[in-house]
Amino acid sequence: MEFRVLGPVGAWRGDGEVALDGAKQRTVLAALLLAEGRTVPDTRLCELLWGERPPATFAAQLYNYVSRLRKYLGAGVDIVRQWSGYQIRIGTARLDLDEFERLAEAGREALRGGRHGEAADRLHAAMGLWRGPALSNVTEHLAAAESHRMAELRMAVLESRIEADLLLGRHVRLVPEITQLVAEHPLHEGLRGQLMTALVRCDRQADALATYHEGRRVLADELGVDPGPQLAETYRAILAGTPAPAPAPAPAVVAEPSWHGVRPAMLPPGVGDFAGREDELSGLVRVLTAVPPARPPVAVVTGMAGVGKSTLALHAAHLTRAAFPDGQLYADLGGARGNAVEPYDVLGWFLRSLGHAESAIPKGLDERVRLYRSQLAGRRLLVMLDGTANYAQVSPLLPGDPGCQVIVTSRLRMPELAGATSIEVGTLNREQALALLGRIIGAERVAEEADAANRIVELCGRLSLGVRVTGSRLLARPHWSLGYLADRLADERYRLDELRLGSMDVRERLDSSYHQLADLGQLALRRLALLRAPAFPSWATAEVLGISRHAGDEVGENLVDARLLEIVESDGGRRQRFRFHDLVRVFAREKADQTDRVLVAGAGALSAVGS
Repeated sequence: MEFRVLGPVGAWRGDGEVALDGAKQRTVLAALLLAEGRTVPDTRLCELLWGERPPATFAAQLYNYVSRLRKYLGAGVDIVRQWSGYQIRIGTARLDLDEFERLAEAGREALRGGRHGEAADRLHAAMGLWRGPALSNVTEHLAAAESHRMAELRMAVLESRIEADLLLGRHVRLVPEITQLVAEHPLHEGLRGQLMTALVRCDRQADALATYHEGRRVLADELGVDPGPQLAETYRAILAGTPAPAPAPAPAVVAEPSWHGVRPAMLPPGVGDFAGREDELSGLVRVLTAVPPARPPVAVVTGMAGVGKSTLALHAAHLTRAAFPDGQLYADLGGARGNAVEPYDVLGWFLRSLGHAESAIPKGLDERVRLYRSQLAGRRLLVMLDGTANYAQVSPLLPGDPGCQVIVTSRLRMPELAGATSIEVGTLNREQALALLGRIIGAERVAEEADAANRIVELCGRLSLGVRVTGSRLLARPHWSLGYLADRLADERYRLDELRLGSMDVRERLDSSYHQLADLGQLALRRLALLRAPAFPSWATAEVLGISRHAGDEVGENLVDARLLEIVESDGGRRQRFRFHDLVRVFAREKADQTDRVLVAGAGALSAVGS
């Protein structure tokens, strides 16, 4: 068993992640692990779960979280009741924070003893245990209480690791990394001094002095103080021409990645309750880890809004991180929100993440593309382009080197990406949808109300986002029965209101697809949704619009491309039948009511009243 808190909180048994129910259960686990064997009082756990406004049933809910943790973690890990609190005993299980602190102390000891190579190895290994910001999937209350301490712990070890690398003569490849760190932490004098040292050893005395003056200005503006004695001494040594000389470069360390510059790690955290999609996931992982790489090394994950494209792609990206030792680049291109980001800006993000200072990034698009592809040549990186609007947006972001793999997620199929592997993501089947709901709220709760759980996933159209929203709402309201939520979803007038929680909003996702249609496409969607038949022939599009059959076929194909209609029958394209996903139909009828004030008379006849 292995526990991880240096990034998303989770537990792993062998090669598989242990299913945990959500942020609050992970908060309880993390709080107990961070207590280092001490008992955590109920009152403290309550604060970390709910802040200053706990529910009246907090004691029962806390008991449920602990009970489920015991069940999920199994033998070998004990959570025991001690007075009015809980204590975790992990036995022989590993905790990444313990391993980090052990490696960090061994590295510092080697550094004090002058064993610089050993120190660098240990400190690099310690930093390699971080998988992103610590505690990234717990409640805001625990994050507020512990994240600053964890960040300071990481920064202290990072500074020691840079010191070891400087002592080994690795100043050339350190400059881009420390430059980025100083930009992120402008008040950190230790990092600024290390950057000055690295710069002067690269015969860049002017840049080193400019770095000092910039730091002095920032300290004065932000804190009203002068640089401390250590930074000031580094400055005086550079002025006097007596900085510490650069040591002879150390031999290359075996098994280091091919790239010794900044290794970006831009992937957002994955979801801990991933379920289903076994075939799509295994296919995507095969593409990403193919040896030799696929040509072109691009996988396009495509499907309708809310179907779970990004979740699948991100899960595969995290599973295959070890295959990309030179890092991972990630950008949300905004196509899913109808707010597409320009490739010019994305290239700027990527180049900065690769260690380029703002002043070194070209101003023209073509020059940025050339520099970006040159930087990736001979490297092994993963590039994830999420929410792509069209081919023109993604084309400048494709690496030129076949060793770099690319995942593109889009509602469009992207036929322009010739030779790319296309992975279609459809709605979940019933078993997968129920499994996802069980991962979120607990399999026992689903089993207790099996009929209601079936109703919920069907009323969500087995859409991944819809299931995830309903599960999250049930998790937030443990006093709700599944039957109660199913009854709320049953009324079409309010169904999309129920399928919204924070940034997870089914209506908003469908609305972004809708607003990317031309006016005639929007009108066709609204009118077709009022047909009572579950499926309808392709010529119906021309009929409801009053246009030619040829023009109607074109509008219908555009709706299919936008993933707002599904093809259920096709005779080589000559005779086709379309249907709506249930939630798309509800959305389109809502739009018709708001926009057209259309009434349905008789068996599906349409009568426009107003415009």
